[in-house]
Amino acid sequence: MNKKLLKTVFTALFAALCCAATFIYIPSPASNGYLNMGDCFVILSGWLLGPVYGFIAAGMGSAISDLALGYAIYAPATFIIKGLMALASCFIFTSLSKAFSKKNIFPKIISSLSAEVIMISGYYLYDSLITQNFVSSLAGVPGNAVQGLFGIVVSILIMSILEKTGLKNKFSV
Repeated sequence: MNKKLLKTVFTALFAALCCAATFIYIPSPASNGYLNMGDCFVILSGWLLGPVYGFIAAGMGSAISDLALGYAIYAPATFIIKGLMALASCFIFTSLSKAFSKKNIFPKIISSLSAEVIMISGYYLYDSLITQNFVSSLAGVPGNAVQGLFGIVVSILIMSILEKTGLKNKFSV
């Protein structure tokens, strides 16, 4: 099969997963909101698809979920923020994986943590621009931090399962 076609299919698949996973949520008393599965697929997009295709899948899928959920004002920022998350997770994971053994969890933790810092700071800055109030925008940081921690844990768990079952190799096109 054509490698470019296969990458395009996996990109569409991960865009759909990023979008659909945002609709699967768990109420979170800690954040006074809910946790969704979207961030874990954003991070996985970077880890599995590489920088370009990961950026496209994460950005498009997440922005489409904003449009579908009635948060159109966030869609442009979400495209960039989630795309940058996938980009960072890809580059940091790849760089650290060369320095550590394959069984080491450190590259996953650092790369996913870096991606979530981009998410938290990105939405804080965007909210600050929209509201023109840098102080009131701080209210969203704790909820985004809880969401980020959830994304880190779930993405590492899913990646570990993909590695143990050998399915990770199916995405290496």
